Amino acid sequence: MSPGHCHVLVAEDDENDAFLLMRAFRKSGLGLAVFRVADGTEAVDYLGGTGAYTDRALFPLPKLVLLDLKMPKMSGFEVLAWMRTRPALVGLPTVVLSSSTLPSDLAKARELGAKDYKIKPMDFQELVRLVQDLNNCYLHQKAPQAMPDA
Repeated sequence: MSPGHCHVLVAEDDENDAFLLMRAFRKSGLGLAVFRVADGTEAVDYLGGTGAYTDRALFPLPKLVLLDLKMPKMSGFEVLAWMRTRPALVGLPTVVLSSSTLPSDLAKARELGAKDYKIKPMDFQELVRLVQDLNNCYLHQKAPQAMPDA
């Protein structure tokens, strides 16, 4: 798969967290196409191909979903529950990326079908490593090779 053809959906309402995550994806050098939505309702619209997201050429179904839990309009838990009702999405790897360390949140996310649960790192380099780890676990994209000096 060529760079940019592996799509990731990020559902994150916090502007700072979203900015850092998008920056970490760019810094990873993996060439992933990352699309961000700001709340749970937008995530459902994107995944369902409804509303503003009906054109799958512009908004393709992602290969990975990163989902915050505490979002407006619809929580990450509600998005996970909705995804379970859609047969086309049952196998889609969804990773919760949350600041919550509550064991009950982890258990509920897994019960609702999340493949993994990650705590948002406080350090940017740790965030880049997290992106690379998610790639290795779920997407298997290769970073582009550095060009030799001329």
